[in-house]
Amino acid sequence: MIYIIMGVSGSGKTSLGTFLSEKLGWPFYEGDNFHPQENIKKMACGEPLTDQDRFPWLLKLHEIIERERCSGSDALIACSALKHLYRQILLHGSTAVAPNICPHHISPSSPEVFFLYLLGDYDLIHQRMVARQGHYMKADMLRSQFDILEPPSDEENVLTLDIRRSLGEMVLEVEKHIESLKLKLEPLQQTENATFLG
Repeated sequence: MIYIIMGVSGSGKTSLGTFLSEKLGWPFYEGDNFHPQENIKKMACGEPLTDQDRFPWLLKLHEIIERERCSGSDALIACSALKHLYRQILLHGSTAVAPNICPHHISPSSPEVFFLYLLGDYDLIHQRMVARQGHYMKADMLRSQFDILEPPSDEENVLTLDIRRSLGEMVLEVEKHIESLKLKLEPLQQTENATFLG
C-alpha cells in the first residue's frame, strides 16, 4: 500500500510523513529531496516552477512508487501533487503525458496507491511558513501554489485531512483508513487464493 501525502507547501506533509513512518514502520520518501538542483535554485530565488520543471521530478517519484508497489511494499511519499496531471504522472509515469494517449483511457487511480490530501486555508498555512526556518520554499510563493491547486476528486483514491486537527488525530484517521482497506482486501485475497488452489 502506497500513500502519497499531498498539499501545498507548508501544509505539513513532512511532519505527517515522518510521524506515520515512525508509527507504521513504513519507509518515507521526502519528495523535495528528489528535485534537481535547478528547481531548488529557482524556488530559493522566489521563482515558481513550470510544468516542464516539474515533469522530470514527478517521473523520478513515479519510479519510486512503482518500485515499492511492484515489490509489494508499503511506503509513504510526500509530494505536493497540486494538479490532476501531476497525480496522473505519479501513478502512470510518462504515459500520462504521451501525445497519442487519450486521457480518458487512463485510470484516475491505482488500487494500491492512495492520496492523503492535507487541506488548509491560505492564511493558516502562510502563518506556518513565515514561522518556518531553513526551507528553500519562501512564504511569498505560497500564493502561486494555491493558484494552480486542483483538489483531488473522490475517484482519485483520496483521504482528505483537515490540517487544523492535531497530528495525532490525523494519524489516527490514517490508521483507521488502513484498517478499513485491509478488511476490504481480505475477501479478495481469499478468493484469489481459493482460485489458485482450485
